[in-house]
Amino acid sequence: MKKVVGIISIVLFAIVEFQSCAAGIGNAIQNSKEASGSAGLILGFAMLIAGILSLVSKQNKGIVITAIVFYVIGAIIGFANIGTFKDLMIWSVISLIFAVLLLLHLLKNKSMYSK
Repeated sequence: MKKVVGIISIVLFAIVEFQSCAAGIGNAIQNSKEASGSAGLILGFAMLIAGILSLVSKQNKGIVITAIVFYVIGAIIGFANIGTFKDLMIWSVISLIFAVLLLLHLLKNKSMYSK
């Protein structure tokens, strides 16, 4: 499951970054004070880092926990900056779901990580 979450995160990174750049350009053109485009960029990079970490964490509990933290931080930043870029809420929820999935994987496979 870690590999699937990691691969999906890396693929979603490209989509989130493209949409965030478009939202950032829209915010700049409208001269608004919103930061939803920038928050989307940060969320995308957090998902990319967490996805890579979940792919490389074979039986290392610390790396999985670090990936969970990156997913949660990305989700918090996304939820805090939802503005005109409403898709940011969707990407934040997905990031939070990935964090929960990795946490459940960690709890389910305690014996594998305690070696």
